[in-house]
Amino acid sequence: MYKDSLNIIVVSASSLPLARKIRDGYPGETVIYSKDIANDICQFSSFEELTGELFAASGNLVFIGAMGICVRSIAPYIKSKYTDPAVVCIDSTGKYVVSVLSGHIGGANSLTHVLARMLNAEAVVTTQSDNQGLWALDTFSKQFGWETDIYDRKAGTQECPQKLMNECITRFVNLKPTALLLDVRTKDTDYLEQTCPSHVDIFYHYPDIDMEKYEQLITVSPYFYGDSPIPCLSFFPKVLHMGVGCKKGLDDMDAFTKEVTRHLSSFHINPKAIADVSSIDLKKDEPLLNTFAKEYLKCPFKTYPAEELNKINVPNPSSKVEDVTSSASVSEAAAIRSAEGGPLIIEKHKGQTRDVCDFTFSVALDKHAQRQEEKQGHIEIVGAGPGDPELISIRGRRMLEKADLILYAGSLVPKELTLCAKKGATVRSSADMNLEEQFMLMKEFYDKGLFVVRLHTGDPCIYGAIQEQMAFFDQYGMSYHITPGISSFQAAAAALRSQFTIPEKVQTIILTRGEGRTPMPEKEQLHKLAASQSTMCIFLSAGIVEQVQKELLEHYPPTTPVAACYKLTWKDERIYRGELKDLARIVKDNNLTLTTLLVVGDAIDNREGLSRLYADEFKHLFRK
Repeated sequence: MYKDSLNIIVVSASSLPLARKIRDGYPGETVIYSKDIANDICQFSSFEELTGELFAASGNLVFIGAMGICVRSIAPYIKSKYTDPAVVCIDSTGKYVVSVLSGHIGGANSLTHVLARMLNAEAVVTTQSDNQGLWALDTFSKQFGWETDIYDRKAGTQECPQKLMNECITRFVNLKPTALLLDVRTKDTDYLEQTCPSHVDIFYHYPDIDMEKYEQLITVSPYFYGDSPIPCLSFFPKVLHMGVGCKKGLDDMDAFTKEVTRHLSSFHINPKAIADVSSIDLKKDEPLLNTFAKEYLKCPFKTYPAEELNKINVPNPSSKVEDVTSSASVSEAAAIRSAEGGPLIIEKHKGQTRDVCDFTFSVALDKHAQRQEEKQGHIEIVGAGPGDPELISIRGRRMLEKADLILYAGSLVPKELTLCAKKGATVRSSADMNLEEQFMLMKEFYDKGLFVVRLHTGDPCIYGAIQEQMAFFDQYGMSYHITPGISSFQAAAAALRSQFTIPEKVQTIILTRGEGRTPMPEKEQLHKLAASQSTMCIFLSAGIVEQVQKELLEHYPPTTPVAACYKLTWKDERIYRGELKDLARIVKDNNLTLTTLLVVGDAIDNREGLSRLYADEFKHLFRK
């Protein structure tokens, strides 16, 4: 019996083939229990005893048999949805998979869908939120890694938190007016904004909420709002970073903890939102700091070199601290460093565990969790993929639909990709613009607090010329982010129906270019890379194909397969196969110039060589 295993209880021997089918397809440890004897199952004699044992010790139970037997077997052991295992019942024919108990927190609903897909069966889930397409509030902690508190002034402090959570869920699924406060931003809060139900209104500042209009408040914030006049369900994302400096040998954990939590509370900060504690390398072995982080806050403790911390601008530097540690700041600098440059929300606070100040601490908000002010712009560098509009990522398309300005590489990106722009958006090709003109246009929109998408072909990080753009954004302190895209070398593998790695023969893919106007580093010249005879994908080199062919022939055999791929995934895509000795002729005869990728290597059209991944003797996590 395994705590994390899938435990299948088979009521009738006729259902054993169904149980074995699940075991063979389920991505994890599976144990089958039956009254019948077989080498691959665990035999039992009493349903009641087995169910009681598994119910207490395992994470999930799957009954194959009648629902009545399932319900009567588990009934004596049911306690709470917060502690009960997931229970699923499958009829003996495998037609229906039913979520019976602990659908959300225990994971029975998700397990039901997994098993139904495996058996080509119908999933039966009866929880109201699932059937209404609403959020399952009681799964947010597990789903997003958030901790939770519930504040209800009318209920009082003695009310059971689980009862309060159930009341919040009831109001939510009954579509009672709900205010959602998102005063920080993460990918998970973005998801909430994108999937927000119609009875929920989103706010970014607590004072903006007219509490009289709502029956409950949900917050995703490092702050607690215990003074809310309506029931408040609070989720605390790990977005805060605490920096600490202290005297050597600090040992009064109780006094230290009380002072830190008292000061955090004065700022309405919940310690559950702290992602890590940090200090200077000098303190890496300080017992109290390690214990406070790892045992009290249950988060990592990390340290930084003095020379690194001393470079960080802080509001309260100290020459005395610098004399001792070689850094003018410890707590503030460490907090800012861990927050990747995010702002301090608690500047250096001096605390004491005895009669004198013997420690300081500061708290910074993660740079990426800052909620943009209304007038702050943002630039999203988006990879368009190789050309086909359907190959842009879901996130990339969403960015295009949101943009106030789309600046796209007109000679390399199909205009069809910009047709999803919202009404009123500005769409410009950068084909006739120099770098400075592109910068000025993006900055014009950015300074108005607008959302800009810079749309690049393929993946912008591969020959995307984004480095100089990011240098400009950094210079002006502009907010930006990169959304990756599918590169043309991946599209080439798909179009050629080729796996670019061959077991035991070719295990390396080289992405490179020939030496044209931009010199190549001496150690990366083509003839040196060719010595490995790897699969080589050569960008931006159709115009110098004779030189490319000459260098490759120094190591690749003349008969090595090649492919010249023009406008991969575009409507006018053309692909020409041949041998290396004919590469230059293929390119010239077909007038291939820009947007041509050259692929060289034995992997093209190869069908020989077997991976050991699926060999019977090859065991791994999901196949024992």
